[in-house]
Amino acid sequence: MSTATARPSDRRVSPVFLGIVAVAAVTGWATWTGFAEQPGLAVFLFVTAAWVVSLCLHEYAHARTALHSGDISVGAKGYLTLNPVKYTHALLSIVLPVLFVIMGGIGLPGGAVFIERGRIRGRWRHSLISAAGPLTNVLFAVVCTAPFWLDALDGVPRDFRFALAFLALLQVTAAILNFLPVPGLDGYGVIEPWLSYNVRRQVEPLAPFGLLIVFALLWIPALNGVFFDAVDALLGSLGIGEVETYCGFELFRFWQTDPLCTPGG
Repeated sequence: MSTATARPSDRRVSPVFLGIVAVAAVTGWATWTGFAEQPGLAVFLFVTAAWVVSLCLHEYAHARTALHSGDISVGAKGYLTLNPVKYTHALLSIVLPVLFVIMGGIGLPGGAVFIERGRIRGRWRHSLISAAGPLTNVLFAVVCTAPFWLDALDGVPRDFRFALAFLALLQVTAAILNFLPVPGLDGYGVIEPWLSYNVRRQVEPLAPFGLLIVFALLWIPALNGVFFDAVDALLGSLGIGEVETYCGFELFRFWQTDPLCTPGG
């Protein structure tokens, strides 16, 4: 399928994205070496920057898959540059997900790129475009959890280990929640092409509120407990303990860190 109308500049990696990667790298180094005077602040900046990087990759995966499926308009829209500013809903795709992390330690990417679905033929292609984003979170989770399930933590400083465990939790929750078949989330986008026209028409009005509905449901203690029990069980099978994810979240919220998670605690 031809993509000749896409210009090289449409695919050039944005300096904004490179700047975010640089922040993640520098603060990750500061967390690893203990260089930062306030380790919690370094963890906060490292996890936040790495989380935004994963959000950018999530949306890039949608756009790149759409490009190869027939929507050559994604290049002109800036979606292939990994620049978060270019996304259609910067509030939903960047600001709200970061706030969700701060408020509840939940990774939940929001909708961002606008795909011209009329350019794409075939239900499987539509489903794959929707699945590409959360599959990127799965891959990111594999990378974050690898040192744990490979038993390669010798010499890894505890603060960095905690930060990596919390970042892994965010990727796992993002993947699970985004695959829910809720209108407005990618999981619904995977199954939507296979639904009847009448069903799609009936649930369409719910799409703008799907993200907020899921987040609101997670504030219900019983549902929150069941969800995080499942997440903890999955992470535990990969070698990440609850103490590590808890302390990662506590260090991330450096303004109220539990003494248990600080050196000598």
